[in-house]
Amino acid sequence: MQVHFTILFRKHKIIYRLGLLFFVVLLNSCNVVKRVKANEHLITKNTIIVDDKVNKEERVNNLIVQKTNLGMKGLFGFPLRLHVYNLARPNIDSILQAKVLSDSSKVRWKTKVLSKKQFDREIQSRKNFNSWLKRTGEAPTILDEEKTNKTVNRLRKYYYTKGWFDNEVSYDIQKDSNKRAQVTYKVTRNKPYILDSLKPIISSPAIDALYSDFSKASLIKKGEQYEEQNFENERERINTYLRNHGFYHFGQDYIRFVTDTIGTTQKVNTELIIADRVIRTDDSTSVKPFQVYKIKEVNIFTDDNFENRFKTISDTTTYEDYNLYSKNKLRFRPKALTDAVFINKGDIYSDISRSRTSRYLNDLQMFRYPSIEYVENADDTTLTANIYLEPKKKYALSLDLDVSQSNIQTIGFSVTPGLKIRNIFRGAETLELSGIAAIGASEDGNDNDETFFDINEFGGNIRLTIPRLFTPFNTDNIIPKYMSPNTAINLSITSQQNIGLDKQTLSGLLSYNWSPSRTVTQALELFNVQFVKNLNTSNYFGVYSNSYDRLNDIAQDIGYIPSDEDLTIPNEADQFIDDVLDGNTSLSPGDDDFIAVNNIEERKQRLTENNLIFSSSFDYVKDKRANIFDNSFSIFKWRVELAGNLLSNLSELFGSSRNNDGNYEVFGVAFSQYFKTEIDYIKYFDLGQKNVFALRSYAGIAIPYGNSNSIPFAESFFAGGPNDNRAWTAYNLGPGSSATTNEFNEANFKIHLSAEQRFGLFGDLRGALFIDAGNIWNVLDNVEDDSATFTNFDSLQDIAIGSGFGLRYDFDFFVLRFDTGFKTYEPSLSPGNRWFKNYNFRNAVYNIGINYPF
Repeated sequence: MQVHFTILFRKHKIIYRLGLLFFVVLLNSCNVVKRVKANEHLITKNTIIVDDKVNKEERVNNLIVQKTNLGMKGLFGFPLRLHVYNLARPNIDSILQAKVLSDSSKVRWKTKVLSKKQFDREIQSRKNFNSWLKRTGEAPTILDEEKTNKTVNRLRKYYYTKGWFDNEVSYDIQKDSNKRAQVTYKVTRNKPYILDSLKPIISSPAIDALYSDFSKASLIKKGEQYEEQNFENERERINTYLRNHGFYHFGQDYIRFVTDTIGTTQKVNTELIIADRVIRTDDSTSVKPFQVYKIKEVNIFTDDNFENRFKTISDTTTYEDYNLYSKNKLRFRPKALTDAVFINKGDIYSDISRSRTSRYLNDLQMFRYPSIEYVENADDTTLTANIYLEPKKKYALSLDLDVSQSNIQTIGFSVTPGLKIRNIFRGAETLELSGIAAIGASEDGNDNDETFFDINEFGGNIRLTIPRLFTPFNTDNIIPKYMSPNTAINLSITSQQNIGLDKQTLSGLLSYNWSPSRTVTQALELFNVQFVKNLNTSNYFGVYSNSYDRLNDIAQDIGYIPSDEDLTIPNEADQFIDDVLDGNTSLSPGDDDFIAVNNIEERKQRLTENNLIFSSSFDYVKDKRANIFDNSFSIFKWRVELAGNLLSNLSELFGSSRNNDGNYEVFGVAFSQYFKTEIDYIKYFDLGQKNVFALRSYAGIAIPYGNSNSIPFAESFFAGGPNDNRAWTAYNLGPGSSATTNEFNEANFKIHLSAEQRFGLFGDLRGALFIDAGNIWNVLDNVEDDSATFTNFDSLQDIAIGSGFGLRYDFDFFVLRFDTGFKTYEPSLSPGNRWFKNYNFRNAVYNIGINYPF
């Protein structure tokens, strides 16, 4: 059982040091050569010129041994870490000895005031701070011609591997009287060498017989320029091919290439040599041809662990050529285990079968570290595959406790217990049960109510995960089992009191998930049902107070109520809306106030209506990120959703009646019908030296039709917030150019673009400069406000632009982010007054977030 508490804390020591450091650096002279000795030179610039053109490629410039100090050519050309290093005293011990320790009277006075122990601590703290400056900073890069020559050799080798065997590299150093130097490397590549012939020399007949097959996809092709990496990639490709075609003992070391350029004119003749197998024993070495190995037996040990290591096997089962052994009673149905195994009796040995088996077993989340072992049989060229499984505990409990505070409650407490049951139906299924119970004290609770905790929320969730596609027909030909398909069935219910409109929510989900490749995942939500019932719609104006304030101001302005009185909620507020729309006031349909009241009523009706959403959707994700350290990758996400079609067709088929608005109802609720799609693309560029440039583009649209003329609030889009346009708070941007004061602004069409330059400052502290652009609009729905509607491409002038800077601290397991966003272009202002009107710290938005925004 685990208990988690939300704790807010500050690192006073780090903040103090950072603040002091920035202050001192700004006041300190910007003399970058402060610690550069006489006759030494600080490298301020490196330039590589290739065939008379400056080369800025990262992979080429990374060959330079002596790189300039970080920031020398980066953020405003300000090498922050070098300045931090220059603040440190190179001889702190001598300085302290000369200025403090050698003066006995000063030592006596300080030890009398501070005590001997405190005095020693002060001296040590000075030394420690000096050491911290050196560690945090970066020593100046002093010109060393020996290292310059190493760079020359690196450049020669690099271009040699690219096929320019006759390349020439030289360098030129420009020194000035201010102890600065610039180094220029000049590369002349000359003519490249071209691949000519490729001759295979293969010793083993079994491999030679396959050469015509695996050579078709060769990366070494006649007529192409020599590229050393292609030869390395070809070795890996051949090795992979052979190890997936039965050659169990084969390894990449048995493949080598011999190239020859003698007697040619910039041409390369190549020999592909694949040697026989070398067998080494304690006292001898022998050579024999490689042979194809087949799988003779597949054994699955279902409960292999430390506790029962001395027990004998008591339960044996054979299922479809698989042998299952258990020391206790077999807990799984045989098919549940054999479906996860891609190693088949009688098949030739294959690495990919082994990796797929390992991946599938891990995806089941039933076992700790599944292992696969192959044992060579002495009498023939066969293998016995032994799969060892250690089941996890069947039951797992969890408990989350949380203490929170928000704008609607002074304090709140919640508890979320959970129970996970593994292998519940003996088919490797997982059942997860969780609940939530929360209570809180509202900010504006009823003074006459003796109950302090007047807010509560209760709910439960049931989720069943089945490690296969749960369908009435076989889908192996469409989605093979190596794609690790699974089925998720989810049911949840929640109920709120004194939170917003006091919603009750019931939802159910049936989804299929699979992974066609390492980078691609797909999901089909066959049924996603959501029912939302608002129990306290009379409290609408109590929740959306901005709408009420606007309504109240209009009522006072036209004399509907005295200027010193307010509309009561909900009776007078609702009556005033009815009177305005029925023409019982001085307002006419063309008046701005009449339009405002009409918009308030439309929004009120949409946000207070009960929702029934019965949808199906498909998700596609392609994530090319290799690992968490990869900073050069892309992520593409696409989602398409259809809602209400099934219910609409059934209603028409059975001749269901329509309500007063002309819509079909199910259980007294008009169901939603819409089409929705979203596209999200993220691209990272690794610029080296902890510099990363990141881009994000997003577009989404939800179009109501048939049984709906608007989109449910839960399916709408919003703009602003720490992961969106950071110059606006969440829900505070848009729609379009409207100057709305609504608490929650949402619409059914969204465009968002972000660009962010991330760079290292020092240690684990990172910096960022960013630009965010985007907005939300209403389109093809019942909203009639022109300023909030996307009508044509001219509406793109309503795209809001925010810019700013941020600081991020990397704690290894998460990144703490602080971003400051400035309103750069505000579409809600008048057309000639939109740029930089509120571009200042007073109107900036300060965002705190966990991990990067995208």
